Amino acid sequence: MNQFRYWRDPLFLICCALYGLNRWAVKPWTSSPFLHNHFSDLLLIPCALPPVLWIQRKLGTRNHDRPPGIGEITFHVVVWSVLFEAIGPHIMRVTGDIRDIAAYAAGAVGSGAWWKYFSRQSSESDRRL
Repeated sequence: MNQFRYWRDPLFLICCALYGLNRWAVKPWTSSPFLHNHFSDLLLIPCALPPVLWIQRKLGTRNHDRPPGIGEITFHVVVWSVLFEAIGPHIMRVTGDIRDIAAYAAGAVGSGAWWKYFSRQSSESDRRL
């Protein structure tokens, strides 16, 4: 069975690099509304979920090291959407935006497909050995 690598997950590392690149090298030099407003939201699940799952594993609230499944991903998208887009605007000076939730969901679908595909590929290669 393929183990999820949390902090060493390739998708996590790639997306964190993309976030940093966008934040410090692209956004200051472009006026693209997508890059300024929604690109980072697409990266929420691949960048934030692996560390959160690692913390849950260390605390004992996650009892396996498999890649995140659809239930875990969906749960976190819902919780973070409520926190960031419904509750957050009442606490901080931010605006709730339904398009952000759509970006979280799109990032979640892409992440879930990545983790499922690479989990299956790794399991198949383990069986061949």
